[in-house]
Amino acid sequence: MKLEKYSFGVGDRFGHQGKAQLEAMLEAKKKGIHIIPVWNKSNREHSIIGTVPADTRSEADAAVKAMKWQGPYHVDADHINLGNVEKFVNVSDFFTIDVADAIGKPCTTDSLEQFVRFCKKYAGKLSIEGIDRSFKVTDDTIRAIGTQYLHAVEEAAVIYRHLVDVKGKDAFITEVSMDETNSPQTPLEMFFILAAMAMKEISAQTIAPKFTGRFNKGVDYVGDVSKFEVEFNEDVAVIAFAVKEFGLPQNLKLSIHSGSDKFSIYKPINKALKRFGCGLHVKTAGTTWLEEVIGLASAGGEGLTIAKDVYAHAFEKRQALCEPYATVIDIDPAKLPALQVVNEWSADEFANALRHVPGHPAYNPSLRQLIHVGYKVAAQMGKRYTDALKTYEPTIAECVRENIFNRHILPIFA
Repeated sequence: MKLEKYSFGVGDRFGHQGKAQLEAMLEAKKKGIHIIPVWNKSNREHSIIGTVPADTRSEADAAVKAMKWQGPYHVDADHINLGNVEKFVNVSDFFTIDVADAIGKPCTTDSLEQFVRFCKKYAGKLSIEGIDRSFKVTDDTIRAIGTQYLHAVEEAAVIYRHLVDVKGKDAFITEVSMDETNSPQTPLEMFFILAAMAMKEISAQTIAPKFTGRFNKGVDYVGDVSKFEVEFNEDVAVIAFAVKEFGLPQNLKLSIHSGSDKFSIYKPINKALKRFGCGLHVKTAGTTWLEEVIGLASAGGEGLTIAKDVYAHAFEKRQALCEPYATVIDIDPAKLPALQVVNEWSADEFANALRHVPGHPAYNPSLRQLIHVGYKVAAQMGKRYTDALKTYEPTIAECVRENIFNRHILPIFA
């Protein structure tokens, strides 16, 4: 099973927007942009919503059938680990192996020395095509990188081998994720992480590193865009070099996690795709859920009431809702509007505050991030919420389609 050059991960927490998401891909196809949809949903999201992985497969299959989609598509077991992989084995064909928690944990001395021997030929002056500078590498450099990352790669290898045993070597796509950690991986570290993956015979088709800057949920990139651009280009060059050196899959590519709404880095990513002719996987999640709330608000009536109730309950429970996402949100409490103010908002006022249009005077990033983590509130509404998704489907679907196509696909891939 081979992942195509461009792929786009679409989260859909309540499982109602598959057709609208796929409509954005079909619209891209009409413009000559061939993107493969990957429906992703994590174990944490399933637990909060009360769904199971088979529900994501059912939604994807139904959307593909309804929209007459002709190309490949995949269902991603997002951020799996040894503790939850079994839940996803039978219904997923794309596995994001998350080993961020294993970074920095010690491996055995024998494993570390084996890794140093495997990489010893790269000691000295290391030059990588596409990177202007060279790297000075010593045995100690290799050993230090192995100390930091080898155990994480070994954990990925255990999960990968289990999936091979259960599903067969060519029956799924592997992504290795190291993004949910505090420190970004340097291009040199990326090279030796890929060396470790080759040594452990992990046939990954995408890798999701931690990039410099903050990738807060549902809002724009926070950081030095020029620094990100250099880093992204160097990572692309490293992957191309590692593929040749280690015999890794030819289609191995970068994956951008928390890719939702990172508008300011889409232009440098687009330039890199053109410069290198490389592939890319972009993973989004909460942006579709936010468009659902925007669609409900825009529809007025009960839809607007539900949107206001979501905000009210999220505001009241904000400490508990924000805690699991503390490293990937940045909410200014002083900028959260008072409940009595929101209760007086019109449909347009609510939608404009929540919709991510940089420069719009009403746009409120703090409110957007709070609602982003507040999907548990909607889950607790049960049928009241899901029935409203059916009632206001046309308005919501247009918000979802327009957001993915115009704000994401066109700037990144066109």
